Amino acid sequence: MSANNCGLNPFGDQVVIEPEIEQETAGGIIMPATSEGKPVRGTVVAVGPGKKDEPLTVKTGSMVMFREYAGTEFEHHGKSYLVLRQDDLIGEIVQ
Repeated sequence: MSANNCGLNPFGDQVVIEPEIEQETAGGIIMPATSEGKPVRGTVVAVGPGKKDEPLTVKTGSMVMFREYAGTEFEHHGKSYLVLRQDDLIGEIVQ
């Protein structure tokens, strides 16, 4: 675990994500995430230590995709975050 600004140090295989709040269309139009439903991608801001037999493969700072209705939402200092299990992550977005 590393120091973070989200106010939560996750346990086990939990990952804290700062969801992307807007997306840009192919035509360059920026759309708020609320117009399409829940966000499905975001930046990892904190990771737990993993499980004894299953270490975490995701690292802080990674942009990831996750299942649409996964996780638990919480707010800290006016910012929204999601806490998910590593199994709820679909993959890392490579840029």
